[in-house]
Amino acid sequence: MKKAVILIMILTIFSKFIGFFRDITLSYFYGASGISDAYLISLTIPTVIFGFVATGISTGYIPMYSRIEEKEGERQSKAYTNNLLNILLVFATVVVILGLIFTEPLVRLFASGFTGDILELAITFTRISIVGIYFTMTIRILSAYLNMKKYYVVPTLIGLPLNIVFIISIILSDRFDFVLLLAIGNVVAIIVQFLILLYFAHRKGFRYQFIFKLKDQHIKNMLFLAIPVIIGSSVNQINKLVDRTLASQISIGGISALNYANTLNLFVQGVFVVSISTVMYPLISKMASKGNMDGLKKALAQAITGINLLVIPATVGSLFFAEPIVTLLFGRGAFDEQAVAMTSTAFFFYSIGMIGYGLREVLSRAFYSMQDTRTPMVNAAIAMLLNIVLNFILSRYLGIGGLALATSIAALFGTVLLYYSLRKKIGPLDMKNISMPFVKITLASLVMGGSAKILYEFLQPFAGLNLSLIAAILFAAVLYFALVSFMKIEDVDDLMAGLRRKILKR
Repeated sequence: MKKAVILIMILTIFSKFIGFFRDITLSYFYGASGISDAYLISLTIPTVIFGFVATGISTGYIPMYSRIEEKEGERQSKAYTNNLLNILLVFATVVVILGLIFTEPLVRLFASGFTGDILELAITFTRISIVGIYFTMTIRILSAYLNMKKYYVVPTLIGLPLNIVFIISIILSDRFDFVLLLAIGNVVAIIVQFLILLYFAHRKGFRYQFIFKLKDQHIKNMLFLAIPVIIGSSVNQINKLVDRTLASQISIGGISALNYANTLNLFVQGVFVVSISTVMYPLISKMASKGNMDGLKKALAQAITGINLLVIPATVGSLFFAEPIVTLLFGRGAFDEQAVAMTSTAFFFYSIGMIGYGLREVLSRAFYSMQDTRTPMVNAAIAMLLNIVLNFILSRYLGIGGLALATSIAALFGTVLLYYSLRKKIGPLDMKNISMPFVKITLASLVMGGSAKILYEFLQPFAGLNLSLIAAILFAAVLYFALVSFMKIEDVDDLMAGLRRKILKR
């Protein structure tokens, strides 16, 4: 498990850096402007109206595939996959047609602050982007299929071609003064993803067949698992809807600033949390299907400590260096001082909830592995209500930052509720082996953050802002891992021992 997590983490870091470069490219040419707002809304709408369905279906797909393969064999599990894909293509057709008919009301719903040219541009962008829905679901299912085959590399790196096409379309749209290339590039990028996944799924034994059985019992069972996840995921999309709508009212460029800040926040989730949960989910799904609760608890405890080990120092670093990080990554081209101020404020408040986002993802997947999708759904609904209420309250006093803070508070609150629900379901987790590493990691992170801040302030007069920040980050990384090694955290010691063995073998 540890080797797979490390591999995925390395690959994800590489892919995410390319993703960062995509947002940096967008910020360089379009800053936090009406055009970037319209473009980002056109990407958000298909995600909201179909992304939560994709999340629910792909989440329900994995445990159902495992069950079919174990009881009926691989042939039936692949037939189930083909039937599911064909049903989803029909569903996507209906969604695309409705989306094209009701594009303007959708845009007005998602960005009530848009008017005039920005509104018209957002409508045009959305009509192009919504076609990508055809491929979104297939991408999710084929990625899940490859993960089930323990082929993690391609699903992890699939963002790479996506972002390369994005970057090219952004540059060309500016060069030829043809902004519609932004939306066209989005659809082309998704098609490229689909073709790559289809090729590697074929290599791993997948063969497309036209199977269309709406009354298939396996589909019904999968929907039973997926519907609560779909509802729970839709809650997150509703939060995104409220955030973007309020941001469009607060300031031109507000949606873009919120997006750039959230991109930084999601980098941590994508690299650390997704790397761990991607490997853990198929593993604990098999343990749950065999009734091995002790194994499930052990894997879950390791995942929690692994996330704490990486997310807590990232949180501290983000809180101490929010504005310098935003300036270093985005502060050039059309990204002016106002954009830096809005984005860094949002990033600071998003950082408060980083650990909540991370642990919530892992705890939710523990429920999914036991085929309990209702509990995370209820939890997400409660967190959504809190988030929406706080959005309206905090945005009045903190603007864009208030929207980010509301999201963080709701994430932390939801994580606590989810933990107590899991404890009630499977009994106490080994809190000694979770809480002691948590305390040690937190102390090491605070010492790291304070020391790095002092070094940063000391170096500024000599090295400038950006070089001082890079030096402080490198120093912080070395200091942090030295501290956690000195503190003798079991999972960290196991990880370091594994790395030493691997180096010695070479």
